[in-house]
Amino acid sequence: MTSKQRMLAVLRGAPVDRIPWAPRLDLWYNANRLAGTLPDRFRKATLCEIVEEMGWGYHGVVPAFRDLRSPEDDMHRPLGVYNLGTMPYQTVFENVGCERRVEGDRTIVEYDTPKGPLRTVTLYDDTMRKAGVSITHVEEYVFKSPEDYEPLGWLFENARVMPQYEGYERFADEVGDLGLAMAFVSLAASPVHLMQRELMRLDTFFYEMHDRPDQVAGLSEQIGRYWQQVLDVVVDCPAEVVFVGANYDASVQYPPFFEEHIQPWLKRYADALHARDKFLLTHTDGENTGLLTRYLETGIDIADSICPAPMTKLGFKEARDVFGGRITIMGGVPSVALLPSSVPDNQFAPFLDSFFEEIGRGDHLILGISDTTPPAASWERLVEIGRRAEAFGRVPGDQSRLPPFGNAQCLRLRRGCP
Repeated sequence: MTSKQRMLAVLRGAPVDRIPWAPRLDLWYNANRLAGTLPDRFRKATLCEIVEEMGWGYHGVVPAFRDLRSPEDDMHRPLGVYNLGTMPYQTVFENVGCERRVEGDRTIVEYDTPKGPLRTVTLYDDTMRKAGVSITHVEEYVFKSPEDYEPLGWLFENARVMPQYEGYERFADEVGDLGLAMAFVSLAASPVHLMQRELMRLDTFFYEMHDRPDQVAGLSEQIGRYWQQVLDVVVDCPAEVVFVGANYDASVQYPPFFEEHIQPWLKRYADALHARDKFLLTHTDGENTGLLTRYLETGIDIADSICPAPMTKLGFKEARDVFGGRITIMGGVPSVALLPSSVPDNQFAPFLDSFFEEIGRGDHLILGISDTTPPAASWERLVEIGRRAEAFGRVPGDQSRLPPFGNAQCLRLRRGCP
């Protein structure tokens, strides 16, 4: 089986010859390539070439945010709107004046709308490059006062979404059989989540939720009309898996908040994708205590980067038990386990012994690093985890525990059809 075949089989509850091992390596690769510290045999290799040579799977989830066709592709990032070449859609703002200028490591974007001006500032400096980071840091949020509700609403009311399937197809061709090329939609999982994580400072958001709930709700409705456009385009893209939403934490997206403001949109995406035999992935990095059952209720298929103890309070077995084969975990190995400074050499083998015991049957698991492989990670430890995954052996199928969401593909599997 190829890595891609294994991953798809795992999602469908079918048996596989081994646990797929697909560590996220993009930050590790970017940082070590820039520093000239990649393993000797891979000094001139691309990331795909490294993965193929090692016989691992490619983690095609988080896009390369600096892989831009032009600088303008990144200018709306503080709005949570990306126009990356590998995405299956593109956003164009109409009836809006927009000026972009660069001052050193900072990019300033100013919007001129009939409802008033808006301004954002992002930072991308050498420290971030050396750490392998590809996404810019928002220094100045677009929302600063209640006067910004109307111009922000105008922006999203005048956003037009167009298919860009050929850009995604090029990305999928590059990944090939090495893994699943996820169609990236957004780091936010709903309009309110977009406001919380992208448009405002976190403290500002909660003050606004308390002081001006009607205006928050109004802006959410305006963003929601744009989000529906995105959904209408994305569901027909050629990807098997679509990526929506990232970085939940029980102290910020606490269970009642998640249920009210995030869960309905994830479920809307899940239902639409399942009707077209596609899967939904959301990036669940963070403290997930209290959120696991919420994920089940959304109908998502993949919880990417479930991060267990010691980095969070959640045990890996606990997540496996709650999901019960209805959600596939992608990730699982806490990134600190790759750092000798955090886990000494004499503790690494016992850690792996314990971890692989918690895997159980091994079904509904695409093994990887949560959240990502750090630049200082031990290469030898990555190799050893891959060896352990292969030595685990055949993983039995478990189609009886497939998600009960009416996916036509899963129905065919239950009936014994190809």
